[in-house]
Amino acid sequence: RCQGQGAGPVVRVQVCGLTHPDHALAATEAGADFVGVIFAPSRRRITLDVAQEVARALELWYKMGVPRPALVGVFADAPVEQVNAAARACPLDWVQLSGSESVDYCQRVDVPVIKALKLPAGLEAGDALALLMAYREALAPGGGVLLVDSAVPGQYGGTGQPVDWAMAGELARQVPFLLAGGLTPHNVSEAIGRVRPWGVDVSSGVETRGSKDIAKIRAFVRNARGTGKD
Repeated sequence: RCQGQGAGPVVRVQVCGLTHPDHALAATEAGADFVGVIFAPSRRRITLDVAQEVARALELWYKMGVPRPALVGVFADAPVEQVNAAARACPLDWVQLSGSESVDYCQRVDVPVIKALKLPAGLEAGDALALLMAYREALAPGGGVLLVDSAVPGQYGGTGQPVDWAMAGELARQVPFLLAGGLTPHNVSEAIGRVRPWGVDVSSGVETRGSKDIAKIRAFVRNARGTGKD
């Protein structure tokens, strides 16, 4: 019904921080593999009611013959019972954990997990690899994946700050992950070529004046697929 790890195109694409069903439709039509709605503290945070509207729209399009992306709910340091309740009520296909959740916490989530790991500037590649491997081993039985983002104090994500692509490329040769942080329609092709990630994630990079831009969503997915000119 939806694409996830082990299926779909070589480079998966997640469009995150959607606040309206129309944004989800644009991402769906463009061919995104994942669409994300945010329950964590953020200017893009939405209510469960709005998330359910997005979920119903995705199901309607699927019934009309449009392959739909997986719906991801983004949380950060919320009680695991709250996360599982939202996953059932929405319903969510995946949960992304963008806080300081432990390995044990990840294993208590009822749906597959995308665990966001933020790499601070100056972190040694060996230390970063050890961190990724610890979570990778914990997520593997449930089919979960990792997301690598830049660390910005006081922010859970969506900051537009890039990761060190050179170090990310070293990590990607050993651990599959979604690359996030500072990606846009103009640089995503270069990022994919240099890092070779399992997938890419975007939020602020497809916004104009703080709101999702449908043209940018389409361009980002097109360029991530290697069919654009940017």
